Amino acid sequence: MDDRKSDCMQKKPLVVLAGPTAVGKTHLSILLARALNGEVISADSMQVYRHMDIGSAKITPQEMEQIPHHLIDALEPEENFHVVRFQQMAKQALAKIYDRGRIPLLVGGTGFYIQAVVRDIAFGEEREEESGYRQEMERLARQHGALWLHEQLAAVDPEAARQIHPNNQKRTLRALEFYHDTKTPISAHNQEQQKRESPYACAYFVLTDERSVLYERIDRRVEQMMADGLLEEVRALKERGCTRDMVSMQGLGYQELLAHLEGEYSLEEAVRRIKRDTRHFAKRQLTWFKRERDALWVHKGEKSQAEILEYMLEQCRERGIIQ
Repeated sequence: MDDRKSDCMQKKPLVVLAGPTAVGKTHLSILLARALNGEVISADSMQVYRHMDIGSAKITPQEMEQIPHHLIDALEPEENFHVVRFQQMAKQALAKIYDRGRIPLLVGGTGFYIQAVVRDIAFGEEREEESGYRQEMERLARQHGALWLHEQLAAVDPEAARQIHPNNQKRTLRALEFYHDTKTPISAHNQEQQKRESPYACAYFVLTDERSVLYERIDRRVEQMMADGLLEEVRALKERGCTRDMVSMQGLGYQELLAHLEGEYSLEEAVRRIKRDTRHFAKRQLTWFKRERDALWVHKGEKSQAEILEYMLEQCRERGIIQ
């Protein structure tokens, strides 16, 4: 018997469909879920929020085609969402899917979230309340700016600073707090966790395409989001009381348009920044997935959806996930 099939007899199955933003994961995930008798768990840091549909490119009920989806529209914009909470919610969804005798598909582009589930990463105790250290660093960040905060991280954990974008204040703060609490760089902790064996019989697919094609799709998607009413969506969130220091409002599209509504720059400049920052984000996503040693890369190119789906199903059969 194939070792991978033997592992599946002891481990529960899990299929991952990852990839950069705008590459086309959504439609393929529906085809794959139907073929596997599966249910989808969203590994997206923004689609979890209600009232944030356009900017997150959230799958619609019609697009779901009656395939059950989890971790979509699960939280209000005022709530915090981080990798530990994602892992907890994903495990709850996994248990329900397994109880129904179905196969879970973890779908999204947030690589750290996916890794947290696939390798069952062990995180330190997550505080319910912010520590005094974090509150002080947040105060200093408001005074000196996000770049200053990022420079503090670079001084104690250069590797983490290279991996975290200077504008990602949430992750920068968490890395600083981890170092403050443990005197260990979070990058070293993450490298150690990456060596963990997955508790699942896993087929980990990364969907990709030519960089130029991907960037063109990103630009078109942003233009379509604006035509669909993204500015009005952000304005409604602002009127609701959402501010830039909220985790939900730090997502691409939301932070730029909120800055525009607060008079920082023109709408044209906001759209230019959304396109630019989304392209940079896609590049960082690809860099992350290249570090995943078990990833099966699926290059779209001229392949049809049927050809891609058949390849993925064959890989699932090889791993004993399906017969």
